[in-house]
Amino acid sequence: MNQPVTKLKKHRLPPLKYDYAALEPCIDSRTMMLHHGIHHGSYVAKLNEVLEKFPDLRNCSALSLLRNLDKLPQEIRLTVRHNAGGHVNHSMFWRAMRPGLGSEPKGLLREAINRDFGSVEKFMAQFEEEGTKLSGSGWVWLVRALQEKGKLEVITTSNHDHPVRLNRFPILLNDVWKHAYFMKYESRRAAYLKAWWAVVDWDEAARCFDLSDKSAEEHWEAEGG
Repeated sequence: MNQPVTKLKKHRLPPLKYDYAALEPCIDSRTMMLHHGIHHGSYVAKLNEVLEKFPDLRNCSALSLLRNLDKLPQEIRLTVRHNAGGHVNHSMFWRAMRPGLGSEPKGLLREAINRDFGSVEKFMAQFEEEGTKLSGSGWVWLVRALQEKGKLEVITTSNHDHPVRLNRFPILLNDVWKHAYFMKYESRRAAYLKAWWAVVDWDEAARCFDLSDKSAEEHWEAEGG
């Protein structure tokens, strides 16, 4: 009797919940089109390509691959680290934004920001400062430590590294690779970071903050990893 064929999963580019032009004037439509369709799309394609010869890994989420990099075959670790990281980080980045006139964090997230940074304004200033001074390409994050009584921190990661490798749970992130802002802002990364607050989806950040109250394993399961 023939055994049923198990259909192996392929990673897919997630659709946006808004149009490419919806975040203007903060982020222009052409940047969004290239950033989402070309850059993010290439990470997804290359991740699928490198996993073709490893069917036992193809049903793992991209986040799970990042969490278990040290268990992957040596010859694919760097490629998976870059492309799974690019896929996971960008997927969260698109959810972190929405069209609108800007808002501020509320509720428990605002209380935690005030507790750990002194005020929302001080948090924003630190987030902008860390993102501006990051050398080369990478990301700036608001994260919550999975130990240390859940303190909020601003950190940066190079290239497409993810806070999971630092035992941190992401609450909010911004992309400071040049392809995220150069077409509109040229080398003025600081101006981009400051303008970006107008499109932050604080409801999504609050959702991530609520997830961060779970156990370490529940965190990643809830985020698909």
